[in-house]
Amino acid sequence: MNIHSSHADIIKRLKRASGHLDKVVDMIEKEKGCLDVAQQLQAVTSALSKAKQIYVQDHIEHCIETASGKKPEEFSKQVRDLKQITKYL
Repeated sequence: MNIHSSHADIIKRLKRASGHLDKVVDMIEKEKGCLDVAQQLQAVTSALSKAKQIYVQDHIEHCIETASGKKPEEFSKQVRDLKQITKYL
């Protein structure tokens, strides 16, 4: 697997989301207010969504940049992969 330049940023975002999620669990266990819990859940959702967006876009850019000069069957596989991953945008 190739390490893309954005992976370090994505890992930071996912760790932040994990921290938010841990906070949500703790808040629910401590029966905190619904508004506060909902705000933390929104933070988790936003962090995951942004991490996914960056990850998928980086993969697409990487595939496009490395597509030239490939053998036809490798190129075709890369195009299929691109088509598959776009459904996650």
